[in-house]
Amino acid sequence: MAQSAIAWLNDLTAYYTPTASEFDAARRHRGAIESRLDVFLGVHEMFEIGSLKHGTGVWYHSDADFLVSLKGVQPGSPWTMLNKVKDTLQERYPSTTILIRRPAVVCKFSDAHVEVVPGYSAGTGYWIADPSDGWMKTYPKNHNQYVNDVNKKHDGAAKRLARRVKIWKYLRNVPVSSCYLEMRTAKHLDGEKTYSPLWDLYLTLKKMEDAGLASMNDPTGLGSRFGSCSSESRRQDALSKLNTAVSRARKARDFYQGGDDENAIAQLKLLFNR
Repeated sequence: MAQSAIAWLNDLTAYYTPTASEFDAARRHRGAIESRLDVFLGVHEMFEIGSLKHGTGVWYHSDADFLVSLKGVQPGSPWTMLNKVKDTLQERYPSTTILIRRPAVVCKFSDAHVEVVPGYSAGTGYWIADPSDGWMKTYPKNHNQYVNDVNKKHDGAAKRLARRVKIWKYLRNVPVSSCYLEMRTAKHLDGEKTYSPLWDLYLTLKKMEDAGLASMNDPTGLGSRFGSCSSESRRQDALSKLNTAVSRARKARDFYQGGDDENAIAQLKLLFNR
């Protein structure tokens, strides 16, 4: 019996779902990183954030992300903060490639990649480097709860859909923020009463296309706007790839609705570069 389009999509998602122990190596670096930063810069707290923590990570592509709340006075430019964190960690790990990729300092260890997002306390939230410019206020704990609430509303569909959109991002090399994709996905499903895999995959991509990948308001109403890309040239590149993705997702949905799983899968393979 021929495979259904939904089964193909489920298999793809399962293939790119990290195992529970996949990122243990990355997490083992946390203690040494926190100790180093605490001695030289001062640390209020350090905790895991990002797609792996949220349950929307993508195997082989997602890193372990940690937010570190620093002590002291917040500088005028986030570059001052990022450079201090980079230099402090580079002295501790001289043979490791460490670079700045706003809002994070990325440590490319031989056994894992770790992204450290430094920031300063903003009460219940944190001031971190905006991927485009300046500072932005973020509330990662509240954002995680928002995604969890939408996910619960749709019996786990919000995180499955977010992971699928991120798989598209990585397999098609789309220069768009994973956090942006996750929050756009959650916001879409928050407004839906039911979930349909191919319909909602198409609608999520379509809504981002209609918005032109513009920055979005924080759906929790707490933090700064979520930017999609780190530069206008990257936004244009991402938007071009998004336009193609919307067309393929629409065709996959239409073929599936017409009972043509073979052609629906063919469009999904084009969408995900498989």
